[in-house]
Amino acid sequence: MSDASIGSPEQLRDPNYTPPLLKAVPLGIQHVLAMFVSNVTPAIIVCGAAGFGFGSNSPDFPQMIYMIQMSMFFAGVATLFQSVGIGPVGARLPIVQGTSFAFIPIMIPLVVGKGVDAIAVLMGGVVVGGLFHACLGLFIGRIRFALPPLVTGLVVTMIGLALVKVGIQYAAGGVPAIGTEEYGSGLNWFMAGTVIVVTLGLKFFARGMLSVSAVLIGLLVGYAVAFLLGQVNLGNVGNAASFALPNPLHFGLEFSVAAIIGFCAMSFVSAVETVGDVSGITKGGAGREATDKEIQGATFADGLGTAISGLFGALPNTSFSQNVGLIAMTGVMSRMVVTIGAVFLIVCGLIPKIGAIISSIPIEVLGGGVIVMFGMVVAAGVSMLSDVNWNRRNMVIFAIALSLGLGLQLEPNALQYLPGTLKVLATSGILPAAVIAIVLNLVLPEELSDEATEEVSGGMAGHGLGSIEQDDHV
Repeated sequence: MSDASIGSPEQLRDPNYTPPLLKAVPLGIQHVLAMFVSNVTPAIIVCGAAGFGFGSNSPDFPQMIYMIQMSMFFAGVATLFQSVGIGPVGARLPIVQGTSFAFIPIMIPLVVGKGVDAIAVLMGGVVVGGLFHACLGLFIGRIRFALPPLVTGLVVTMIGLALVKVGIQYAAGGVPAIGTEEYGSGLNWFMAGTVIVVTLGLKFFARGMLSVSAVLIGLLVGYAVAFLLGQVNLGNVGNAASFALPNPLHFGLEFSVAAIIGFCAMSFVSAVETVGDVSGITKGGAGREATDKEIQGATFADGLGTAISGLFGALPNTSFSQNVGLIAMTGVMSRMVVTIGAVFLIVCGLIPKIGAIISSIPIEVLGGGVIVMFGMVVAAGVSMLSDVNWNRRNMVIFAIALSLGLGLQLEPNALQYLPGTLKVLATSGILPAAVIAIVLNLVLPEELSDEATEEVSGGMAGHGLGSIEQDDHV
């Protein structure tokens, strides 16, 4: 809810209004708290998949700390692009940027087990994908027709389904512990379960910032429990520097066809998500539709922020939906508030000890948090699918895209004879599902009779709103 002491209702709906500093600073930090965990988690997952993350005992473990540091720094930089703007770049709205979950299923096959040397390929994909994403701003309004809720909901659901396995592995002890007695132990699940229980308790029974920051607080409680149980190692904190600047081309740049295609393809999804977030901010905060200039500027900022991130060793950036909800909750539309949050993120990114503290979180504790977060990604996809008119045509499109996409993700060896590039793209599951859904949605006729699906539905014909509406006309 809005607070009259911050400003009048008209001022609170104005993006250019600056609240009193004593109010603006905590509001800006509040935005950071709402997205902090989600922002650094992709770096932890990617480094873990490459083999120098939690539990790896790799000499390259400090590289994960660096990537966490850059995740904070360039989330702040990209947020400044959005809130302050540079020429045509930026919506000049209170949009918070952060590291995107959407690209994780594309990145993991590119780096899995290959060590820190594989990160250069990722960075090449991040830079090219970011530049491509920026170019989408020139015609983003004209491609939205190809990405209706049927497609975007399916893709978001697939992203979540690809990630839930990671959450379970982390909660059980992490990939390095697989095959040992420690994996899946009661102690591991107790630490993960503590995070889940605290997070759910705050989500359902608390209000305001306690509810918005439920995952962060859950992790802090889980961290405290792990510390009392002797499961926290703070050795890297003492060794980390107190201040460090970003290092250009820290991981190098290599350009792989698979990485470039994968990152560019996912940029479509990220661009549409940003359009939705911009619309959500203007509707929730100002009670109006977003302008074409705001949508275009936001897309430019998304892409440029991602491309610059890749040059310094950070992962792709996108607008964060949880902060859209926070604006609707507080009623404060000021972009200056978000700018303060961006500066706070940049300062955090310049202090490696903060990254080292984050890296000291036991993987089981993090697992409890990501189980909730990745489950919410799936739920967000299902929520988007609720806007679909579930007639027979859309059911068939969804069925085929999901079956092939999820099936290839679960059984990647089915494509063992494909060339390396195609295999990486196909076994991500997300790209084939998205391509199939887009193509079928564009080429299939709008009408499909009930009888057309009865023989393959096994009696489970479905009785959603779309089917009922269609039956009423029979």
